[in-house]
Amino acid sequence: MSPPRHANVIGLGLIGSSVALALRARGWTVAGTDVDMDRQREALDRAVIDEEGLVADAAVTFVAVPVLAVADAVKSALAETTGVVTDVGGVKAPVAAAIDDPRFVGGHPMAGSELEGPDGADADMFSGAVWVLTPSGATADRTFSAVASVVAELGAEVVALAPQHHDELVAVISHVPHLAAASLMLLASDRSEEHAALLRLAAGGFRDMTRIASGHPDHWLDVCAENRPAIVAGLDSFVAALSELRRVVDADDRAVLLDRLERARAARHNLPSRVTQPENLAEVRIPIPDRPGAAAEIFTLAAELGVNIPMFEVVHVAEANTGVAVVLVDATSADLFRGGLIARGYRPSVQSLS
Repeated sequence: MSPPRHANVIGLGLIGSSVALALRARGWTVAGTDVDMDRQREALDRAVIDEEGLVADAAVTFVAVPVLAVADAVKSALAETTGVVTDVGGVKAPVAAAIDDPRFVGGHPMAGSELEGPDGADADMFSGAVWVLTPSGATADRTFSAVASVVAELGAEVVALAPQHHDELVAVISHVPHLAAASLMLLASDRSEEHAALLRLAAGGFRDMTRIASGHPDHWLDVCAENRPAIVAGLDSFVAALSELRRVVDADDRAVLLDRLERARAARHNLPSRVTQPENLAEVRIPIPDRPGAAAEIFTLAAELGVNIPMFEVVHVAEANTGVAVVLVDATSADLFRGGLIARGYRPSVQSLS
């Protein structure tokens, strides 16, 4: 029997509780804490965690507190534990700027729901989801590899981005859409006072588009405060795009409108999906150079090139005292990935699994 693996979760809201359940479902023993003692006891009573408090020698500690509290909670976790530490906050640059420790790597699972706390926890929440890791210059390779391995074990696809780049991207794909959904919902609500039947007529498209507006307001206040520059820039671009579309509609320019709608439809259809068929995969073996951040750089490059890494592991080569990253990628992307790696000084080998 393999020895027990211990993890800590700090903050037992929806994401923290889901992390705890996902870990327990895979054989981990999980300790957890929350500033709300009632929530902490509820998590224990519901078997979301195995015990209250923190295990000092836990292999990994997940910090799942509100974004304004992440940096302080990470510093405390680093001081009180000896393993690697990561967080799950939606804004990364401020945390990266505040933490300069090789045992920490920022993280952000792109998953969730409108539910809150242990009641909404789901052990399968991260299966098939993208989980972004945001290594800084201080992050040790062993830290990145350890956290990435746990994240992959939870069923998520690991994507590595620089912290600032992450914040700029999520402003466009997450933060601005939430504000847009909230604005559209308010518009409909205001009009419903004049037309009582309006909200009754809300069909699937409207409901799907505004679903995210049901997220907890306090969370979004913090996110908007922490990622203000990127969100404002994203809103400016969105307002400009809407203004241009308004001009096209007002001018009854059917050709331009058709072009915009067709391009949007094609872009929506071309959103990347996870690779699931083994015969479509290629194995890329990459010796990890002896330099800080080399392992994280491999994943960052994959994200820059648009290459999905559905599976990976880091194999230690004892005689060389080094490691080899073994990753699976879509076979159609293997040459692109290989070329990018070679350009950055890596020596990858590629083998098709078909």
